[in-house]
Amino acid sequence: MNPRPFALALLALPLTLGCGGAPSSNTAFFGLDLVVDKAVTDQLGAFQIVVLPNGKQYDCTEVQKTCLRQQVKPSDPLVLSDGKGFEGRALHFPVNLSGTGTTSQDVSIEVPVGRDYALVIEALSNDAPPRFLGSSCNYLPEVSASQNNPVIAAPMTLTPVDCNPTF
Repeated sequence: MNPRPFALALLALPLTLGCGGAPSSNTAFFGLDLVVDKAVTDQLGAFQIVVLPNGKQYDCTEVQKTCLRQQVKPSDPLVLSDGKGFEGRALHFPVNLSGTGTTSQDVSIEVPVGRDYALVIEALSNDAPPRFLGSSCNYLPEVSASQNNPVIAAPMTLTPVDCNPTF
């Protein structure tokens, strides 16, 4: 498979725009807008979102080369929650894109308040078991219980790797 550009933009919205109930004092809701080039949507099955503590210890260029699952211990990622109350160290969002040309999908995650995180978004294939299609790694210097700065995710390039990325 030839690598094709996989445009992915990520926007962290202010907490007041997050989905679900009010966050506890130790967490913050982020609304994420995943934007994808329609040309690659037939290959996508889901997005997997992981937040790692001590983000500066990771080289995002290296993290994006293969499945995060092969690079970190299963206990390393922070516990996240989605807008529906599901908790896990990796949150999965089945592809549910809307729009024409460039399509998008809104998701919401609850992230523990803290500093020095790495946010990793992996694109998973629609195969069974899923394959790694590519990822975006972004540094989050701080997650505040009040308003958070917008984050624009690093673009992905499809670089399929024969590994099952699911945690």
